[in-house]
Amino acid sequence: MNVSEERLRDDIEANAAFGELETDEGRGRTVLTGTDANAGARDHFVSRLEDAGLDVRVDAVGTIVGRWTPDSADPDAAPVAAGSHLDSVPEGGIFDGPLGVYAALESVRAMQEAETELARPVDVVSFTEEEGQRFAGGLLGSSVAAGVRSVEDALALTDDEGTTLESALESMGYRGDDAVDASEWDSWLELHVEQGTRLEDAGVPVGVVTDVTGIFHCQVEIVGEANHAGSTPMPGRRDALAAASELVLDVESTAQHLVETESESAVGTVGKLDVSPNATNVIPGRARLGIDIRDVEADSISRLTGRVRDTCERLERERDVETTFEVELDVSPTPLAERCCDAIRAGADAFELDAMDLFSGAAHDTMHVADATDAGMLFSPSRDGISHNPREWTDWDDCADATRALAGGIRELASE
Repeated sequence: MNVSEERLRDDIEANAAFGELETDEGRGRTVLTGTDANAGARDHFVSRLEDAGLDVRVDAVGTIVGRWTPDSADPDAAPVAAGSHLDSVPEGGIFDGPLGVYAALESVRAMQEAETELARPVDVVSFTEEEGQRFAGGLLGSSVAAGVRSVEDALALTDDEGTTLESALESMGYRGDDAVDASEWDSWLELHVEQGTRLEDAGVPVGVVTDVTGIFHCQVEIVGEANHAGSTPMPGRRDALAAASELVLDVESTAQHLVETESESAVGTVGKLDVSPNATNVIPGRARLGIDIRDVEADSISRLTGRVRDTCERLERERDVETTFEVELDVSPTPLAERCCDAIRAGADAFELDAMDLFSGAAHDTMHVADATDAGMLFSPSRDGISHNPREWTDWDDCADATRALAGGIRELASE
């Protein structure tokens, strides 16, 4: 198989024009689901699928699938699927998502040109609303394909202005009438930029993802008493922000302790803080914290979550504040299928590419698909680990090498 770096680059650069931003450094884009930029990216992708002779269908929530059925394949056999997403975060980069989509298409084109004989069809997939920047919290299209969310619930989702997903899809012409069921796939592979520096530091072009991190999001509200900053004595103050500061430091110290003693992949972050009344001369009476806890080990997530609860109870006793704890997201760690990991390794070996095992600290559509069928994932190096930023960059030769490993992995799985 001859993966064309030039053809892959042309595809990604053409996609980068949709929602393109003027930036001082790097190349940025903003492509939110249902916007003109998203419609343009979808139209272009469909045209490229059709140019390659794939049969295109669109499901009820806008997920796009192009199927290639080689003459050697049983058309009724469960297909091997591969892809990612075309939407972006605001002011994102050009590789996050599109690399996986167009690498899957380039893998098919390479196999077509090599007249590769396969036993199964191959599906090239672009899931709707992976980033979750306009509707839901992310991974929307894959959640429907995996049966985690109903079509009706998905279509009824609204953005901040009250626009439903259904109307946004209809405005683009991508409210399809087909169904995508991930349980009907033999297997799934997704190529994504690493969004970290492990591959770059090691000088390795391909990362084989063995596990996708679990994610726990909670909101803690701390209520004290707002009062005058000058006339209220220090003893007896019920300062909500001071209490919140202790919680922030406890999350950090507990996560660091877990890294040192139990799981090097554990992380804990307080990424959001709202303070009221938020005035310099007023003791804060209320603080709301958004907490993000992740690991590939469920036990460490549980321990860190338990520490947050314990700290809240201590703050109530010691600082005379009231606390509430609300769970917003609880996703278990996802181990990926060994047969898919082996296929990726074999794909890398076929092209004499070094590969290393690692885990994903970010959520991806693969998390949902793995609940429905065998799933695997591979990473390509990210320069300086930067992502969700116009400075996000993966060298073109690294894109091509990871695509070669993907193509080899698809060939392995589709030959079974």
